[in-house]
Amino acid sequence: MTDHTEPYVGPLPAFLSSGLSFLKRQHRDWKITVLRTSLDKLAYQMVFPYLSIYIVALGATGTQLGMVNSMGMIIAGLCGPFTGWFIDRIGPKKIYLIGIGFLAVSYLTYSLAQSWEVTIIAMIGYWLGYSTSNHSCATICGNCLVNRDRATGMLICETVAAGLLGMAGPMLATWLVTLYGGVNTAGIRPLFFSGLLITIGTFVIVLIQLSERKWVKAGSHRPHLFRDISQVLKGGNHLKKWLVIASIAQLPLGMVFPFTQVFAHQIKGANEFILGIMVTGSALSSIVCAIPLGRLADRIGRKRVLYITIPLFWISNLMLIWATSTAFLIIAGILQGFYFIGSSISAAIERELVPPEQMGRWVGINRFFKMVLSAILALSAGVIWDRIGPQYIFILFVGIDLLIRMPLLLSLPETLHGHFKPGADGDSSK
Repeated sequence: MTDHTEPYVGPLPAFLSSGLSFLKRQHRDWKITVLRTSLDKLAYQMVFPYLSIYIVALGATGTQLGMVNSMGMIIAGLCGPFTGWFIDRIGPKKIYLIGIGFLAVSYLTYSLAQSWEVTIIAMIGYWLGYSTSNHSCATICGNCLVNRDRATGMLICETVAAGLLGMAGPMLATWLVTLYGGVNTAGIRPLFFSGLLITIGTFVIVLIQLSERKWVKAGSHRPHLFRDISQVLKGGNHLKKWLVIASIAQLPLGMVFPFTQVFAHQIKGANEFILGIMVTGSALSSIVCAIPLGRLADRIGRKRVLYITIPLFWISNLMLIWATSTAFLIIAGILQGFYFIGSSISAAIERELVPPEQMGRWVGINRFFKMVLSAILALSAGVIWDRIGPQYIFILFVGIDLLIRMPLLLSLPETLHGHFKPGADGDSSK
């Protein structure tokens, strides 16, 4: 008889070997940012399904909910270019810690709020913290990952953060909300205390583990804030075009997501379990699809993968409007996850447009335009909710994305092979 006892060597060992090889060749600072981002996402995913409901329960109308988000975004946006300049000059670590500190203040303020007006302070703290900490994270990620690894690295972060821990967050939140009285202020308030504890933990991790590394070009001129910022935009028309693309891409953070859960709860009758499942479904998309789509983007190009993820998010918004059952809401939640996958791939493009020593300023300029436009549309969305109809918020975003962002994206050259940064396929930290 033929001996069939030889060990099977199939695709799985090769996949694991490739994954381990990928992780081993990455810089330690990137791994620290993945850990911190993942824990931060856990905290936020616990709060996110109930945050807008909480603000409305404290007395806010749709317009006031839009105003709360708008004020936080516009202040964070105005700080973006200055934050980026400081990161390029002194390195990201100190700025990172300041950002995490703002997040801690935000969660604490939410937990103590007794009226919707107080949540304005909390939301300003959140957007300042989110913007500043993510700005530092983006600079580290952009400079530590080389082109051939960039989309994969960003989507590994997305898989762990928005995926595994993103699923755990809503499930823990559902348990806590049910334990403390359901979808009301008393039931939601403990989530902010949980977010505060996790955020303090991430502060300690970054303080102890992150290096003081910075990317300053040897022989660079004496620092001058406005000259240094304007220097970045001299990189060509593609940079200016990208500012429009990126600004529209971020609109959902102020225009869509703050209203999604309120729409599902108030208009479609979703309870705390359905709200949690919708967010868990979004995280599931990241677990299943993020790394494969990241590898695909690193092989065939970023834009081709975006042509898949962007329409799936449009479908998510339309399904939310048309939902006639909880199944439709859950599917809408699952498809919503492709927004975050697409955002990470878009971030890979953004990091490939400028050299490492300009990364902080470039991300800051982007953040300014993103936040200002998002703030305007967040306020507009609140007015649309109260005066025209909640469903038109989601329809308006799809229209803007389809008619403006998509044509501009089609006209942008592919960045995978380093057309914008000489030697980008090498070690970008050098």
